[in-house]
Amino acid sequence: MISKEKISHIAKLARLELSEAEYEKMQKDLSGILDYFKLLKQQKTQVKTGKKNVDTKNRIRKDEVIMKNAQLADNILALAPERKERYIKVKSIL
Repeated sequence: MISKEKISHIAKLARLELSEAEYEKMQKDLSGILDYFKLLKQQKTQVKTGKKNVDTKNRIRKDEVIMKNAQLADNILALAPERKERYIKVKSIL
Protein backbone atom coordinates (compact mmCIF):
# COMPACT_ATOMS: atom_id res chain seq x y z
CA MET A 1 0.00 0.00 0.00
CA ILE A 2 1.18 3.52 -0.75
CA SER A 3 2.45 5.44 2.26
CA LYS A 4 0.64 8.44 3.67
CA GLU A 5 3.71 10.58 2.91
CA LYS A 6 3.47 9.77 -0.79
CA ILE A 7 -0.26 10.56 -0.81
CA SER A 8 0.52 13.84 0.95
CA HIS A 9 3.16 14.65 -1.67
CA ILE A 10 0.78 13.86 -4.54
CA ALA A 11 -1.94 15.95 -2.91
CA LYS A 12 0.49 18.84 -2.52
CA LEU A 13 1.50 18.62 -6.19
CA ALA A 14 -2.16 18.56 -7.23
CA ARG A 15 -2.95 21.34 -4.75
CA LEU A 16 -5.57 19.24 -2.99
CA GLU A 17 -6.63 19.48 0.61
CA LEU A 18 -7.59 16.02 1.78
CA SER A 19 -9.35 14.95 4.93
CA GLU A 20 -8.24 11.89 6.87
CA ALA A 21 -10.96 9.77 5.25
CA GLU A 22 -9.91 10.98 1.81
CA TYR A 23 -6.27 10.04 2.55
CA GLU A 24 -7.33 6.47 3.30
CA LYS A 25 -9.52 6.31 0.20
CA MET A 26 -6.69 7.67 -1.96
CA GLN A 27 -4.30 5.11 -0.51
CA LYS A 28 -6.64 2.26 -1.44
CA ASP A 29 -7.50 3.65 -4.88
CA LEU A 30 -3.93 4.47 -5.94
CA SER A 31 -2.65 1.15 -4.60
CA GLY A 32 -5.28 -0.66 -6.65
CA ILE A 33 -4.34 1.28 -9.77
CA LEU A 34 -0.62 0.57 -9.31
CA ASP A 35 -1.32 -3.12 -8.65
CA TYR A 36 -3.26 -3.26 -11.90
CA PHE A 37 -0.31 -1.72 -13.78
CA LYS A 38 2.00 -4.35 -12.24
CA LEU A 39 -0.38 -7.01 -13.53
CA LEU A 40 -0.31 -5.46 -17.00
CA LYS A 41 3.50 -5.36 -16.99
CA GLN A 42 3.60 -9.10 -16.33
CA GLN A 43 1.50 -9.94 -19.35
CA LYS A 44 3.33 -10.94 -22.48
CA THR A 45 1.91 -9.15 -25.44
CA GLN A 46 2.62 -9.51 -29.09
CA VAL A 47 1.31 -7.36 -31.89
CA LYS A 48 0.49 -9.18 -35.09
CA THR A 49 -0.22 -7.35 -38.29
CA GLY A 50 -1.30 -8.64 -41.64
CA LYS A 51 1.64 -6.90 -43.29
CA LYS A 52 5.19 -8.12 -43.35
CA ASN A 53 8.14 -5.79 -42.79
CA VAL A 54 6.01 -3.05 -41.31
CA ASP A 55 7.92 0.22 -41.09
CA THR A 56 7.40 1.50 -37.56
CA LYS A 57 9.09 4.87 -38.09
CA ASN A 58 7.02 8.00 -37.92
CA ARG A 59 5.60 8.88 -41.26
CA ILE A 60 5.02 12.47 -42.19
CA ARG A 61 2.51 13.19 -44.86
CA LYS A 62 3.40 15.56 -47.66
CA ASP A 63 2.08 19.08 -47.31
CA GLU A 64 -0.24 19.28 -50.27
CA VAL A 65 -2.89 21.83 -51.14
CA ILE A 66 -6.29 20.22 -51.53
CA MET A 67 -8.59 22.29 -53.64
CA LYS A 68 -12.07 22.65 -52.19
CA ASN A 69 -15.20 23.92 -53.79
CA ALA A 70 -15.38 27.73 -53.33
CA GLN A 71 -19.15 27.48 -53.14
CA LEU A 72 -18.82 25.69 -49.79
CA ALA A 73 -17.30 28.81 -48.21
CA ASP A 74 -20.02 30.97 -49.72
CA ASN A 75 -22.70 28.66 -48.31
CA ILE A 76 -21.16 28.84 -44.83
CA LEU A 77 -20.93 32.63 -45.01
CA ALA A 78 -24.57 32.81 -46.09
CA LEU A 79 -25.59 30.87 -42.96
CA ALA A 80 -23.67 33.13 -40.55
CA PRO A 81 -25.88 35.52 -38.56
CA GLU A 82 -23.35 38.37 -38.86
CA ARG A 83 -20.50 38.87 -41.27
CA LYS A 84 -18.04 41.51 -42.33
CA GLU A 85 -16.87 41.27 -45.93
CA ARG A 86 -15.91 37.59 -46.36
CA TYR A 87 -15.46 36.87 -42.64
CA ILE A 88 -17.87 35.57 -40.03
CA LYS A 89 -18.27 38.16 -37.26
CA VAL A 90 -18.16 36.76 -33.72
CA LYS A 91 -18.04 38.23 -30.24
CA SER A 92 -14.57 38.84 -28.86
CA ILE A 93 -13.52 36.46 -26.12
CA LEU A 94 -11.05 37.71 -23.58
